[in-house]
Parts: sequence; structure tokens; C-alpha cells
Amino acid sequence: MGPNGVLTLSIPVKKSRGKKNFLKEIRIDYDTPWHKIHWRSLVASYASSPFFEFMMDDLITFYENKFEFLVDLNHQLMEKTLRLMGLNIPIRYSNSFTEMTGSGDPRYFIHPKMDHTVLDPDFQSLEYHQVFSDRLGFQSNMSILDLLFNEGPVALSILQNSLRT
Repeated sequence: MGPNGVLTLSIPVKKSRGKKNFLKEIRIDYDTPWHKIHWRSLVASYASSPFFEFMMDDLITFYENKFEFLVDLNHQLMEKTLRLMGLNIPIRYSNSFTEMTGSGDPRYFIHPKMDHTVLDPDFQSLEYHQVFSDRLGFQSNMSILDLLFNEGPVALSILQNSLRT
């Protein structure tokens, strides 16, 4: 969440014409300095948040180092965010692809091309303090970084209490 509203930050990837790539083969494209733009956006958006200063050293390395493959960056970011929430959950990969089973499949709600107005019926985001909520109101379903920078050690509790099951 930036001072002017929701920011969409995406990582550009190198395209292979005419063929599908395995997820593990997708390479990050550094032709534009997206990593510098992302970090500057995070600083501009969260420098005044309560926990940014405590977490920035843990996260800046993801924007200073160049990862070749998107899966490696994602893996390390997942490990770091889990640790920042106090969780020790091993990340495992499968050797095969399982087709999505429809709207009941959890992957349905995180698909990058999904209509984000469709909400997960088992998740109702609890409101928490956000840097610009005084001007823009509370914005649900933001990045995990938004929750961590704004709420720090209670981020996990907020997520757990947002589950309807």
C-alpha cells in the first residue's frame, strides 16, 4: 500500500517463445531495474510503519542480490517470511503437477490471473493498522509484507484469526 493507494509490484520474467516452461525454469528479467524500483517503493510505503526498521535488513538482500530463477527468489522469500512470523515450516516441492480441482482448490485464490474481487470464503481479513489507512481506509488482501511491517509479531495471530474454519 503506497501513499496514493494499492501498488502492484511484479517481477518481470524472460519469455520463451512458442514453448511452455516448467516453473523451475522461469528466469528473472533484469533488463529493467525492477528490484531497485520494488525496494524504493517498499521504503516509500513502509518506512514509517512500526516494524519496517526491524525487518528491512532481513529483506533488503532480496533486492540487492540477483536471483537467476524466479523459483529460487520465491523459495527464499517464503522461508524468510515464515521465519519472521515465527514459523518453522519446511517448504517441499512435488515431482508432478496436480490439476486444479476448481474453486475449492487453495491455488484457485492465489492464481496471478485470477479476478481479485473473488474472495476466499474461508478467509475474512481482520482489520489491522496500515500506514495510510487514515486517508485510504483499510485495504484487505495486501501482501504479507504489509501485514509484517505494520503488525510485526502479531501478524501470525491476525492471519489465524482471519480464518473462518
